[in-house]
Parts: sequence; C-alpha cells; structure tokens
Amino acid sequence: MRVAVHTLGCKLNYAESSTIAREFARRGYEVVPSSSEADIYVVNTCSVTEHSDKKDRNLIRRLHRRSPGALIAVVGCYAQLRGEEISALDGVDIVLGARSKGLVVDEVERLLAAGGRGKAPQRVEICDIDSVDNIFPAYSTGERTRAFLKIQDGCDYKCSYCTVPYARGGSRSLPTALLLEQAREIAASGIVEIVLTGVNTGDYGRKTGESFLSLLQDLNAVEGIDRYRISSIEPNLLTPEIVEWIASGTKFLPHFHIPLQSGCDRILSRMGRRYRTEDFRRKIELIRSHIDHVFFGIDVIVGFPGETEEDFRATYDFLEEIRPAFIHVFPYSRRRGTPAAGMPDQVPEHVKTSRVEILEEMCGRLHAEFCRENSGRTEEVLFESKSKDGKMAGYTRNYIKVEMPYDKALIGKVVKVVLP
Repeated sequence: MRVAVHTLGCKLNYAESSTIAREFARRGYEVVPSSSEADIYVVNTCSVTEHSDKKDRNLIRRLHRRSPGALIAVVGCYAQLRGEEISALDGVDIVLGARSKGLVVDEVERLLAAGGRGKAPQRVEICDIDSVDNIFPAYSTGERTRAFLKIQDGCDYKCSYCTVPYARGGSRSLPTALLLEQAREIAASGIVEIVLTGVNTGDYGRKTGESFLSLLQDLNAVEGIDRYRISSIEPNLLTPEIVEWIASGTKFLPHFHIPLQSGCDRILSRMGRRYRTEDFRRKIELIRSHIDHVFFGIDVIVGFPGETEEDFRATYDFLEEIRPAFIHVFPYSRRRGTPAAGMPDQVPEHVKTSRVEILEEMCGRLHAEFCRENSGRTEEVLFESKSKDGKMAGYTRNYIKVEMPYDKALIGKVVKVVLP
C-alpha cells in the first residue's frame, strides 16, 4: 500500500514525520511523496496560529476529496488541542494526540486488520496533556545534506500567548546515549550537518540530570558530522559557558536563532517572557564578543494585546540597535485557552499587518547589510540542492545563502567560496 506523510509547521514536526515515514517503509509500505495519491495519508498538524488550524483542516478536506477511499490519520499539535473538531471532518479515521503520535503506524495497521476505512470504527486517542511523560524519538533523513535531530519535547514556560505546552506537554528530554546513537546513524547515511531541534532546546536535561552543554560536547565528538546548528534557543538558557565553548573551535556554527518576541519590556512582562531587553542586549553583546561574523535570527510577535504605537516603536528601535541578520515576524494570533486571548485591548488586524510590513522591510535591509559585511570573505559552504534556475544553492557557516553554477559532484560537499 502507498503511504504519503504530510507535514505542516515546524522542523520538529518534520523530524517526527520523517521517522513515521521510515517506520512505514520498514514494515513494507511504499512511501510516496506528499504530492502523490496514496492509500494512506498521515497528516502531522501545526496549531501555532488560527491560520495554521485552517491550513490543517483544508489539507485534510483536500486529501479526502482527492482519494475518498484512502485512510487518513491525523497527529500533531492540532490533533491534541482540537481532536473532536478533527474527528468530525469527513474522511478522518484516526486522531492521535501527544502521547500516541509515535504509535500511528500501529494504529493504521490495527484499523486495516479490522476491515479498513468505512468498516472499522474511528480511532480517537486524546489524552490529558498533564499526564504526558513519554517522548517520541525522531530525526529526519529526507535531505541529502542536513538532518533535524529531536533532542527534547514540550515546554514548562507557558508564555501567555502560546498553545505549545497544551499541545505537547511539559518539557521532556531524550537520553544522551540515544541521541549519540542517532547522530551516528545520520553520519552513516552520508549527511554531514545536524540541526538540533525541540520545543525548548536549552532546557535539555534539566529533569534528568544531564545537561545541554554536555550533550553538545558529546555530539561534537561524533565522527562524520562536520557541522551542527541549534534550531532555536531561549536567551536565558544560552549561557556564557555554552557561548564560550562554541567559540573555542567546535563543529557548532556561528548561527543563533533566538526568540525575542518584543523589544518592549512592558509587553515582555505581559507575554510572560523570562528576560527583559537589557538581558537580551547583553546576551547578543556577549556572543558577538566571542564569535566573529555571527548570524542572529530573531523571532518577533507584533500586535500583542495592549501593544501601543509607542511599544511597537520601542521594539523597532531595539531591533535597530541589536541589528540581527534576520527577523522572523509574526502577527499575534489569538489562541483559545491562552491567557492572552482574554486580555483587553486586542490590536486590530490592519494594525498588525502594517507592523509586520514595517519589520519585514527592516529585515530585508538588515539582511542585505549583513551580507555586505561578509562580502569578500572566504567561507565554507555546504551545497545542498539545485535551485529553480539550474544553479546549486547552499549555506555558509553563518547562514548566508550562496548560489553557483550546478556541479553534481559538489552536492553534499563543503566547499570554500569567496563571498560576492
């Protein structure tokens, strides 16, 4: 039977979907691209915004229209948060929440053994999120050059706007020994770069007696992996010890993705964030004092309840001051069940849209400035793919995209390039 796995949302979902697909293949199923027709569809959902929920529903409906006789299994954050909504959609056979997503292949086979779509009863398994203490190990292998390795799941922070703790549960970590084994498996497949991913990566090991820094040091010794990136890390968990160790000459690259969310202390307080702008500024300065040509990607939410023009201007000015290489801008999305959803002074949508556009303009300007600052430097580029215009594309250590004439022999190789 043909299986297609569809992934919406983050790289953590991508790692989990890749692992689900490998398990189907191991059991003898034909795994086909997500664009193909299939007998079984697995949809790994995202629920970070209301727009994400809508995309989930639209995809499920589209798959059912395309293949009315196909079995559809839905997992992921939207499945945990709104399982009853999903189960009411035409064509959905299986809905699995946070505890059970790693069992999706078993559940599919159980339903097939009971007669398949239309003959076996629908399976809906949604748990009390506070009871989730297991963790689904996962890593991606879909790309020739880069893998996403899940090290941690869940979050204990419960920021006032965020549904993730309600969708994925509290913070849990995978054992270092297992992660080292998986990193060696990735290396054996020929992949040379690993991105460590999780919901709150820097919280790794807090409940198990292991530590994030020790994990980084152990992974650094894995033969065959030349480059590591950290997908995202909270500023309060990126410690001076970690920064100094990375700067000492390791496989971890000068590329940090750090969520700021707001450059206004009043809004940070309302969000329930665990730092203020001065803490964030000092962390950026610390990293730059130890690591040259470092790339900072910064997350920012605009239009949070109560954000005035003065508050937004404070964020704008703060970003101008710290000058990240990239800004990931998100309009605030009102999420049912979160404290922020009930806050007064909700910001109109047209104001959010305007603020997004302003910061996206800033992002383009700051990214171009970062690239100019690196012009003329010799950098190592890992070429990954063929671009639409027939060139090959890859990224420097500090995450500048480079394109060159396509050369098949260089795909998956680290090449020294003088940046234009």
